[in-house]
Amino acid sequence: MNENQPHSLGAGYFDDVYRTNTDPWAFASSPYEREKYAATLAALPHPRYERAFEIGCSIGVLTAQLAPRCAELLSVDVSETALAQARQRCAELPQVRFQRLQVPDEFPAEQFDLILLSEVGYYWSLPDLSRTADLVVTALKPGGQLLLVHWTPPVPDYPLTGDEVHELFLRRPELRSLHAERHEKYRLDLVERVVR
Repeated sequence: MNENQPHSLGAGYFDDVYRTNTDPWAFASSPYEREKYAATLAALPHPRYERAFEIGCSIGVLTAQLAPRCAELLSVDVSETALAQARQRCAELPQVRFQRLQVPDEFPAEQFDLILLSEVGYYWSLPDLSRTADLVVTALKPGGQLLLVHWTPPVPDYPLTGDEVHELFLRRPELRSLHAERHEKYRLDLVERVVR
């Protein structure tokens, strides 16, 4: 790997962030986040998904809103500190299962009809994002959907931008675009695994 290439941000980075502030990105209180979550849920065309997978659930704010539309929802994060809050927030939602996973090094050997990648892809290096894309495509059932939602302004700490994340997935021949939105500070893309 090129020495100058940015590395993925690991568990230590996020544990430090959550130790300093229990809701560092104001997921529970920000009007921006509230509007983005509403747009995220509105972009999903099916009223219900049998098996969903949320990568990077953080403290579980979006998880709690997504759960009523899922028969089963696996939500993962790299930070045990964040997951403790998520478990507490979703304690009354029996269809939600939480797990600490460091994607792409760890990935569930399951198939899903919905995968959500929201505000997490730009934390990976380009090689790790490419590996993640391979795993996501394999884990999607034919006709299954992937919803990508990412902040678009560049952040100096992050290896990639939101646009770079989305463009990598949109170039995949196994995926076709169903819906796209561009907002002032984030973009949303819904893609579907092509049935061959």
